Amino acid sequence: MFSSSPLMLLLSSVLLLTQPVSAVWPAPQSFSQGNSSLYLSQTIHVTYNGKFVRWSPSPSPSSTSSCPSFRFPHNDECSDFDFDHGGWTLTENSLNSQQLPYTHGYPPATLSSKEIVQAGLSRTLSSIFSSDFVPWMLHKRGELDKFEPDLHRQQHKWVKSLAITQTGKDTKQTFKPLDDTVDESYNLTISTQGEAKLTAVSSIGVLRGLETFKQLFFKHSGGPFWYTPYVPVKIEDKPDFPHRGVMIDTARSWLPVDDILRTIDALAMNKLNRLHIHVTDSQSWPLEIPSMPEVAKKGAYRPDWTYSPGDIDRIQKYGVHRGVEVYFEIDMPGHIGSLSLSHPELIVAYNEQPYHWWCAEPPCGAFKMNDTRVYAFLDKLWADLLPRLAPYSAYFHTGGDELNRNDSMLDEGIRSNKTEVLQPLLQKFIDTAHKHVRKAGLTPLVWEEIPTEWEIDIGKDVVVQSWLGGDAAFNLTKAGHKVIDSNYNFLYLDCGRGGWINNDNGEAFETFYPFNDWCGPTKSWRLIYSYNPRDGLPEDQAKLIIGGEVPVWSETIDSVTLDSIIWPRASAAGEVWWSGNKDPVTGQNRSQIEVAPRLAEMRERLVDFGVGASTVYMPFCTMHDAAECSYPMGPGYT
Repeated sequence: MFSSSPLMLLLSSVLLLTQPVSAVWPAPQSFSQGNSSLYLSQTIHVTYNGKFVRWSPSPSPSSTSSCPSFRFPHNDECSDFDFDHGGWTLTENSLNSQQLPYTHGYPPATLSSKEIVQAGLSRTLSSIFSSDFVPWMLHKRGELDKFEPDLHRQQHKWVKSLAITQTGKDTKQTFKPLDDTVDESYNLTISTQGEAKLTAVSSIGVLRGLETFKQLFFKHSGGPFWYTPYVPVKIEDKPDFPHRGVMIDTARSWLPVDDILRTIDALAMNKLNRLHIHVTDSQSWPLEIPSMPEVAKKGAYRPDWTYSPGDIDRIQKYGVHRGVEVYFEIDMPGHIGSLSLSHPELIVAYNEQPYHWWCAEPPCGAFKMNDTRVYAFLDKLWADLLPRLAPYSAYFHTGGDELNRNDSMLDEGIRSNKTEVLQPLLQKFIDTAHKHVRKAGLTPLVWEEIPTEWEIDIGKDVVVQSWLGGDAAFNLTKAGHKVIDSNYNFLYLDCGRGGWINNDNGEAFETFYPFNDWCGPTKSWRLIYSYNPRDGLPEDQAKLIIGGEVPVWSETIDSVTLDSIIWPRASAAGEVWWSGNKDPVTGQNRSQIEVAPRLAEMRERLVDFGVGASTVYMPFCTMHDAAECSYPMGPGYT
């Protein structure tokens, strides 16, 4: 009885705030940790299903000497291993016969379980041993030495082995999963004797466990040594939602391939597993279609701002290797105006003014839904594109949002904006598109207006992406639809940055002052973290919310600002979708005082990796008790 008293709850809260920050994001379902420190040996013995995972060093093509084929921390020359310390020393090379536990930058040679795991192990160990993450900002001034192990003591203890066991068998579906068809769970332990064990059902679960393993380690301030202060470790973990993603928009502002790949890396670090690329829109068409080269040639902003078939293949494979499924969206029948630049005969209302009569934002443009030439064009598009996407994805998004009825008033084949005229045409249009998607072995996705505003019949396989908030998720799941939640009130990362439409002096200036955007305020990580899309839904409907995505519409976002817009706010959504936003003991939402220090640590890990993530709060707050930066002051303060 005493253990549940308010006094004990207060004391436990204070204890939580004074303990070292737990180094895992998102929070595992079950996590117990100790306070012993172990260094990580750079000759760690790694096995996968009982077999040693290693590569023999090969001579450098530019040198006659034999060097290990991974990057040494802060050293481009060959080095010797100091077996007394489990680290590399800068002495004359003698590794000609030494077998190495991993190869830096190892790419999978085939799409197989072993190759996926080997590449994941390579990234994990490479990331740890090249990390400069010394967590000074997570401790009070001058007190980092209380957190770090003593480098100068005579005997050091090491994590010397990692045994990876995959208990299930991967299938082709593992690497292009439908939601809830791949088991991402894993168990991870590290004993005080330095034995680490990682068990998972699938290779994707192994990747999730390796991400957790990586987050347990810090670089020592005294030199190139990496340690974990949390031994013994025991973690049992799995996601609550099968679909956890980010949507990027490459049509309004083009993004280089390297930015997309870096985003995939950051997704994997946060155990997010979907990247939705809204690849075309009325503003530009950057997607190259080899059978119709004129589409990107005329529709892209500039000739080099396009994605070739090789780029798309590279992006998708890069995602598969990291347990991130990349799928694409060509929004239609609205949001398609850029096709007017190459095929004006297919499009109506392109760049009509004033634009707000014809679309949500310029330059407008929609397909003519009663024109056989549109269907002929789409037949050719689907035949070219979909077979190239299908090997690495289970989904294709056909859009369907914000179709303006007035567009068809300008269509010589329709001349009407009446729902009873347009709805049958839209039904045929969607049916035809989804027939092609299914024929390619893909599952269709649509925005919510298709089944709600237009009352289009869609198959039970079709996933609906909901963004309008309110009762949308309730109504869609009540109707039996599977839903990806992107409620703009909580999850739109482009919101709150000011309007991007110009206002002339006079009436427009006065009307729209102070020039806010339509969906402000900014969706802070705290607001994002407060929202779970299943809250308030009956259990049978809650199960139909298969996950969520944070959209990043790019009217005012480009390569320069992308990272800071997405991260670490998408990290906050990722924890909600992985393990929920409620404390498993109290059943209440986790306190921001508890979440903020962990999110701040994850932000530092992203920055250390090379992701330009925005700050969570100033160093004073990360270096002190989190309650000191709360309002009103937290437990123990007056």
